[in-house]
Amino acid sequence: MVIDDSNTIRRSAEIFLVQAGCEVVLAEDGFDALAKIADLQPSVIFCDIMMPRLDGYQTCSLIKKNPRFKTTPVIMLSSKDGLFDRARGRMVGSDQYLTKPFTKESLLQTVATFAGPAANSNP
Repeated sequence: MVIDDSNTIRRSAEIFLVQAGCEVVLAEDGFDALAKIADLQPSVIFCDIMMPRLDGYQTCSLIKKNPRFKTTPVIMLSSKDGLFDRARGRMVGSDQYLTKPFTKESLLQTVATFAGPAANSNP
C-alpha cells in the first residue's frame, strides 16, 4: 500500500511496484488508508509524513496500535531527512524511513526486506 497526498508520488511508486510483480493499493491520506487497510491487509505500507487531515505519524501510530496490524511493516516517506524526523517515525512504530524522491531500487529493496516473496501476493 502507498499512502501519499501527491498523485505523482503514488503513481511513481505504483509503477515501480507493479513492474516488480507486486499488487498495489493506493490511498490519498491517512483516513483513506485506514478504511482500506482493514479490508485489504497489505503486507507492506509506505506512508507519507506530510498529509492533510491525518499526517503520517498519526496514521502509522493508529496502524501499529491495532493488534491485527502491529507487525505490518510501515515505511515512512518524506522529503525531510533530519534526525528528529527519523526519531519521531521510530517513536510511532515505523519500521524504516525512505527519503523522497526515492529510487526504484530503494523502493524494491525495502519491499524485499520486509515482505520477501509475500510481496507478490498481497498489496
